[in-house]
Formats: sequence, structure tokens, C-alpha cells
Amino acid sequence: MASWSEFAADEPRLADGIRLLMQQYGPGFGYLATVRADGGPRVHPVCPVITDEGLFCFVVDSPKRRDLERDGRYALHSFPPEETDDEAYVAGRAQPVTDPARVARVARVGRAAPQVDWRLFEFSVDVAMLTRRDQGGLGQPGEGHGSSAVQVWLDPVAAHRGGDASGVPDRRPARRGRHGFDTRRPAA
Repeated sequence: MASWSEFAADEPRLADGIRLLMQQYGPGFGYLATVRADGGPRVHPVCPVITDEGLFCFVVDSPKRRDLERDGRYALHSFPPEETDDEAYVAGRAQPVTDPARVARVARVGRAAPQVDWRLFEFSVDVAMLTRRDQGGLGQPGEGHGSSAVQVWLDPVAAHRGGDASGVPDRRPARRGRHGFDTRRPAA
């Protein structure tokens, strides 16, 4: 499990693109998917906080908080921009932040109301994806209007284990070039 900082150091352009989409309306805004107790998905809008220190989310007392406390798996998707179909996606595991000084620093940045019953979670990054459609995306020069490019980052540690953070082997073939995929994996 890579921290946001480790991911951003490894892929700064991808991290910047994801940050821009998550923060396109000022404060962070996206959809958080968690795993319900019965194994089904649960999706809620949230306001993620991205700093040099990490990717965080303040979560009030709710079913999604109980999901994260029980099973830390998450997926976070950006809110759609008004002018394009660009999208950002990050998935990994959420861990409660218990260090009071760190909670206070992130609360200042995220303007978290002290009177609200929230808990701070830090999100690790096992998979990060950025899709750009239209002009100015990640595509190659000469690609026409409406083309799309996808850039994907997989945590090298998880990929080295032969799967994602859960240890499930990744049996999908690597896809490169044909549709703009840029899948980065460590050499075996």
C-alpha cells in the first residue's frame, strides 16, 4: 500500500491531474465507494483533502464510516467536470488517523468543523487512474477531437505480490498503446 506522497513522488504528473480533478470546484469533491457488511457497494459524495502529507477524508458518523472501520477498502471517483468527461479514480485502503497533531494539521487545511462527530481517514493508493477526453489530455499529438487517453498507476509493491492489496492475482493482460492505456508495472 503506497501513501499518496509515495504515489505522487513516483508519478507526479498523474498525481497532479488527479488532484486537479478532485479539487476542480475548490475544496475536494468526489464519490466514495465503500464495502457494506453484506459485501455490496455503498457510494456517497465526500470532500477528500489532498495535501503533500497524504490523501484524507473526514467521515461523519454514518454507514460509510462503519464500512471503513470494518473493511478499509475504498474507491474514490472525481465529480464530473462541466465541460469535459475527464475522470479520476483512486482505490486502496483507508486507515483511521490517530495522531492528534496530524489530525489537527489536516483539520486546518480541510476546514473541518471541530463540533462535528467526524473521524479522519488516510487513504492509501493501490490503483490510480486518470482519463482525459478531448483536447489537451494525455493523448498523443494529432489525435482527433473526442479521443481519450487513460493513464493507470498500480502500486509496485502490490503488483510485485502478483495482485492488488488484497493479494488477489491480477490476471488481466497488460494493455499498452492501442487505446492510450499506459499501464506501469515493475519488471518481474
